[in-house]
Amino acid sequence: MSYSFDIIGVSSAVQFFQYQQKVEQTRHRSKAYLGSYDCTLDSFINSTEMVWQKPDWDWDAAIGEIVNFWLRHEANIKQWKLELDEMQGDKLIVGRLANIDCLRSEFESLF
Repeated sequence: MSYSFDIIGVSSAVQFFQYQQKVEQTRHRSKAYLGSYDCTLDSFINSTEMVWQKPDWDWDAAIGEIVNFWLRHEANIKQWKLELDEMQGDKLIVGRLANIDCLRSEFESLF
């Protein structure tokens, strides 16, 4: 299985958790959203433990993709850290972890 990770934005904690509960109703899905109060590699890795209805993925490979993202996108990560630091209130940095094979199957089933 192959995976993809990207940081997608900053959100209020309440809004993130409401969205997460709505979207992540099943273990058979192509993506999971990770939220963290800190824009660090360790915090995103730790947030994988908080995924509700954890999909049946190779989580070692998925975490490896998060690490690879951190190694390849230093400028983007710095920008997201700045944006998170500038926000006031109870804010999270949000990342999306996707299972490429499951995502491809979802798209193919649309046609």
